Amino acid sequence: MNVKGLIPRIIRGLEPDFLYPLENVTIPQGRDATFTCVVNNLGGYRVSPSSYTSGDHSGGKTTRVAWIKADTKAILAIHEHVITNNARLSVTHNDYNTWTLHIKNAKQEDRGLYMCQVNTDPMKSQSAFLEVVIPPDIISEETSGDMMVPEGSSAKLTCKARGYPKPEIVWRREDRGDIIVRDINGGTKIRQTSVQGEILILTKITRSEMGTYMCIASNGVPPSVSKQMMLHVNFHPMIQVPNQLVGAPAGTNVTLICQVEASPKAINYWTRETGEMIITNHKYTMSEERMSDYSVQMRLIIRNLQKTDLGGYKCISKNSIGEAESNIRLYDMDLTEHSRKNNEVPNEDGSSESREHHGHRLNRIYQGSLRESGSTGQTPLDTEGTSAATTIIKSFPKLSIILIIHYTLNIIHNVIT
Repeated sequence: MNVKGLIPRIIRGLEPDFLYPLENVTIPQGRDATFTCVVNNLGGYRVSPSSYTSGDHSGGKTTRVAWIKADTKAILAIHEHVITNNARLSVTHNDYNTWTLHIKNAKQEDRGLYMCQVNTDPMKSQSAFLEVVIPPDIISEETSGDMMVPEGSSAKLTCKARGYPKPEIVWRREDRGDIIVRDINGGTKIRQTSVQGEILILTKITRSEMGTYMCIASNGVPPSVSKQMMLHVNFHPMIQVPNQLVGAPAGTNVTLICQVEASPKAINYWTRETGEMIITNHKYTMSEERMSDYSVQMRLIIRNLQKTDLGGYKCISKNSIGEAESNIRLYDMDLTEHSRKNNEVPNEDGSSESREHHGHRLNRIYQGSLRESGSTGQTPLDTEGTSAATTIIKSFPKLSIILIIHYTLNIIHNVIT
C-alpha cells in the first residue's frame, strides 16, 4: 500500500553497519594520511531509486560508500571513484568491506573533519578529524642577530617562530648561567635559568652578562629548533696585579702576572719603566691565557735574573674604548743573607750556629737542669709557689738570655716567612 508523499523502498538483505569507528589522524605536514572505513552487509542491500515515486518498481539501486569533507561539504569520492580534482587524493577498496581514503603530502588546508557515508535511508555516517601539524621554524628576518652594547646600557633580543600549533619561545644561556632580568615594578634583579617569551629585555647590563644566548622554539612537534645570538658588552680595559712587589734571587727565573678585563678584545704588551717595549727573545717569554669571554691573564717570564733586570715593569692594555696600565717592581732577594738571618743565631762567644743545633743544645741544657733538680716529668713547685724551671732560670741568668733570644728569633722568622 502506497501513501501519497511517502517514498517507498525495497530492502534486500541485512542493513549495512560500520564495523569499526573512524579514527582521528594527526600527522606532520608533508606526510601521508589515511582514513579506513569498514562497512558490513553492503553488497546485498538495495534502496529504491527516485523513480519509485512514479510507480516504477522494476528494481533498486546498490548502496555506495562516499567520502565527504564535512566542514566544506565537498564530496571527495564515491565508492572507488574520486570526484574532486585534487590529485593528492585517492580511494582503494579491498573488494570486500574496507574502503580507504588516501591523502598524500598532507598540507595545512587538508586539516578538518572527514566523513565516511553510506547512502542508506536514512543515511549512515561516521567522522574523524585530520590534524596537520607543522614543526617550529625560526623566522630569521624577524629574529635578532649578534648584538654589541656598552656596559650599563640595555639590550632587546627578539625571537620569532612559525609552526602549528604556535611555538613557544624559551631563552637560555649557552654556558648554563643565569639570565638577569629586572622586575617591571621595582626594578629588582631576578636571576633565572630560563625566560619565556618572544622578547628578552636586559637592562643595566654588566660584563658578566656577556655571552651567547639561545632562543629555543618548540610546539610539541619534533624537532625543536634554536638560534644562538652573541651579546657583546663593551668597556675600557681594567688591570689587576696580584703582586706589585716581586722578589727573586739572582740567576733564577721569575714570572710577572697581570689580570686584564677588556671588551672588545684589547692589545696587551709589556714595557720597562723607562718605556722600552719588551719583545719575546732568549731573555723574555710573554704569554696570554684566556680566562673568560672578556678576561685574560698576561704572563712575563724573565730568565736568569740579573741586576740589570731589576726595577719597574708595566703591563699595558689598549682597545678601541680606552687603555689601562699597571706597575710591578722587581727586586733582588739575597738568599745567603736571608738564610743566615733565618737559620743562624749568635752564641755567647760571638760565634754563630744553626738554629736547629742551637735549639737542640738549649733543649739538652734545659732538660739536664731539670734532671739535676730531680724532675720526673711534672714540674715541681717549691715552697714559695715557683716552679723548678723558674728556679733553674734564676740560677742560670745567661741561659735565660739565650732562651729569650731563641724565642724572639723564632717569632721574627715566622713573621718573615
